[in-house]
Order: sequence, then C-alpha cells, then structure tokens
Amino acid sequence: MKKNKVKIIAEAGVNHNGSIKLAKKLVDCASKMGADYVKFQTFEADDLATESAPKAYYQKINTRKGETQYRMLKRLELSKKDHVILKKYCKKRKINFLSSCFSISSFNFLHKIGLKTIKIPSGEINNVPFLEHIGKYKKEIILSSGMSSLLEVSKAIKILLEAGTPKKNLTILHCNTEYPTPLQNINLKAMNTIKEKFGVKVGYSDHSEGNIVSIAATTLGASVIEKHFTLNKSSKGPDHKASLNISELKAMIQNIRDTEVLLGKSEKKPSKGEMQNIKIVRKSIVAKKQIAKGEIFNEENITTKRPDTGISAKNWHKILGKKSKYNFKKDEQIKIKWEKFAL
Repeated sequence: MKKNKVKIIAEAGVNHNGSIKLAKKLVDCASKMGADYVKFQTFEADDLATESAPKAYYQKINTRKGETQYRMLKRLELSKKDHVILKKYCKKRKINFLSSCFSISSFNFLHKIGLKTIKIPSGEINNVPFLEHIGKYKKEIILSSGMSSLLEVSKAIKILLEAGTPKKNLTILHCNTEYPTPLQNINLKAMNTIKEKFGVKVGYSDHSEGNIVSIAATTLGASVIEKHFTLNKSSKGPDHKASLNISELKAMIQNIRDTEVLLGKSEKKPSKGEMQNIKIVRKSIVAKKQIAKGEIFNEENITTKRPDTGISAKNWHKILGKKSKYNFKKDEQIKIKWEKFAL
C-alpha cells in the first residue's frame, strides 16, 4: 500500500446499519477512493450502555423515535465473525482495517485478531481502567479528544504513557462531537496547541459539513484526517446525514493529496520549472542613454532592463561610480573589463 504523508481514515462507523453486505460496499468505496484506512466501530451494546441510556440529540432526530440508545446500538452491532470477515476483505481490497473500541473486551478482541493500530473514541478519553489496559500493549494509538479540555487530554496521555505506550506511538485527534459541527465551533488552532503542549502527533476527526476543515487541518500539519462517509445520506441511522457521500469523499481525498503536494518542503529555493525563467524576467544593467567612453556610470546614464543576460541588476552598486571603458548605445547592456572587476 502507498505510504501517504497524511493518513486518511474513511470512517464507515455504523453506516453499515448492521449489515455485513453493506459494510463490504463501504470497504470497496473507501479503497477505490484512495483512503488509507476504513474504520468501523467494535462494541457490544451490553458493555457500552445501560438499557435506559438516552440518545444524543443528533441520534434522536436521525433514528427511530422512542428507541433507547441501547436498542439503537444493539441494532448496529457487528459480530466478531463480521469483524474477521471485514479484516480479511480489507486486505483483499488493499486498504487498512481499523476500528474504534469502546470497552476492554472489544479491545481484547481487536488485539486477538491482530490490529496493530487502535482507535480510542472521544467518549473513552476519561475511562481510566480502559486507558490503563490499552496502554500496556504499546500499540499505535489514535485518540480522539472531542468534548474534552486540555487538562483531560493531558491526563489521558499520562495514563497511556505510564502504562507503557511510547509517546511516538500516540496521535491525538482534535475533534468536536456535534453532528454536524458548525464552523464557529471547530477551533482548529487547538490541534496545534495539543502538538506544542505534549509533543505528540496530531490530526483532526472532522464532523463538519464539506471538506474545507479537513483541508485546513492538513495545511496546519495534521498527520491524520478522519471523516465519516456513507453510501446514502438519506439512510436511517445516527451518522448518515453528517457523512460525506462517495463523490464528496473522493473530492476530499484528492484535495488533501493536492494540498500535501502544494505544501512542499520548508526550504525556499527556485523550483526546477522556474530556473528557465530567471534570465528572462530578471534584469541586466543597460545604458539609459548614449554613453561615451570615459564617462562615469551614474543613475542618469544607466538603468536596469530585461533580460538578465549581461551584468545582473544585483551588481548595481558595484557599477555606479566606475568609468566606462567603451561607448554604449541606449539599451545596450553594460560590460566592463572582468579581469579588473570581480562581480
């Protein structure tokens, strides 16, 4: 698989609606569109929520009325067998399989089937026993930080590090868990505050509409971009409406790849394509009017004009005050005796 600078996670989440057939179609699309990972969610409703747990507002308006969060989650579970099938299918489709885990048992299962990278969702950032358990395994960890303060991020990082996870293995995703997130609540600069404060890799988990925020995060140095996608925004389910459709996912990935290219390197130098333009658009020192041999070069009788094929304009102060050794016509490039005057 191609190693890209910015890792793009196409978040299938629960947009498979509990169907392995639909989940495979999501894998197909994520692979075809060029994502680095396709991510699902590994949970058992019995471990995740009480039977009376209410839904979040966005879940209420996008799912069955009168249904508890537990019942909704129960419908959206993927079985362990489904996970194994999807992991193998991802390998076949040449895309990395990734999943968020929501409990110690779900993490243990993902570890058992060989996941080297683990995604910890925002809701688990203060789950102390959960973080302590995961930290012992020293895996690559991507931790979302939605709904959290800088202090809470700090505590989560400390728990993972003290449990044994190397700092180099941590990537913290700045995130807002409103679905969709209004632009005024993105607060994208907080991503780099996390990077500067804790010395970890950072990225952005994007729940806003469109792809402008993901592109902006790329310009600010995100190493990971995560974005929900769906086959049909009109489907019933908690996340479909706040997800990208396939054409939008394709556009986002292409825009991020283009942004990677245009960002280039920090070194400032002319590009290979520019080199051919230097002599054409820069200027040489030329006679402003007719100059007789023996005259002194001054601002009244010399100027600078294109092309830069004679004495470069950068040598202006080296020419001023020198005596002309030749006669010059107007616009003729000034020349001197090189053996007596090093430019």
